[in-house]
Amino acid sequence: MTPHIGLMTSPADAQHDLIAYLDFHAESGVDAALDERPHDRFGEADAPAPRRAAPQAAPQAALQPARPALPPRGEAPPPARPSPQRTFGQSASAKPDEAASDARARARAAGTLAELEAILRDFDACPLRFTAKNLVFADGNPAARVMFVGEAPGADEDRVGKPFMGRSGQLLDRMMKAIGLDRTEAYVANIVPWRPPGNRNPTPQEVSVCKPFIERQIELVDPDLVVCLGSPSTQTLTGTKDGILKARGRFFPYRLPNREVRALATLHPAYLLRQPVQKRLAWRDFRLVRAALDGKA
Repeated sequence: MTPHIGLMTSPADAQHDLIAYLDFHAESGVDAALDERPHDRFGEADAPAPRRAAPQAAPQAALQPARPALPPRGEAPPPARPSPQRTFGQSASAKPDEAASDARARARAAGTLAELEAILRDFDACPLRFTAKNLVFADGNPAARVMFVGEAPGADEDRVGKPFMGRSGQLLDRMMKAIGLDRTEAYVANIVPWRPPGNRNPTPQEVSVCKPFIERQIELVDPDLVVCLGSPSTQTLTGTKDGILKARGRFFPYRLPNREVRALATLHPAYLLRQPVQKRLAWRDFRLVRAALDGKA
């Protein structure tokens, strides 16, 4: 039921209320209209149900199962047509272990970041692909020495198609600027490249399917330092079971094909927006980022 937006209000207030109303539904994961006209579902529930006509008895012949036509005498029956087989990894209905195995094989086949992005656009074994508007692959400089890895895109990132585009992205940019970095000197990505509906957390199965792609992405970027933003990124890439408040500020070894680099755990900018007092901890971590890039940590 559509609210009476604009009743007893100025046009500017009505426009603001309408935008807020649409934003609320977009953040809730509503991305399609079911009908052209609004319906009062509560009023429909009170209306008497329409009477249904009594079903007529079906002819007796219609109840008999259809028999296959017999071939002419002396001819062999045609061979049975095999049922179509599903190939795992080609459908969102694939089992999680099969989908993860297919993801590993596809990720290994990528020789460049462009190839990896093209493979991800064609990959349909993660159900999030079908609810998201855009693939959110990466942003920044692929030749950068530092790579920031978050959890999953939000509504702003899903709309634009790049990671950290909303309020948390603005905060991340300010945090990088405080240590002399920007997106021309850093590479930014997420462990899950599609937005979960309603901005919910990605499930362990969704993370498992997407993990081979972010690992291959890190290998192709080959940074000197990986900065894990938040607990999901830290646990996925380092294997630690510690929460982010215990893991933050610590360096973990991260193995690349030809060398070992370090991964630093820190707080996610979205968490800092909810808990501004914890920015002091994030500032300590970003000073470690600067020191590591300068060879002093």
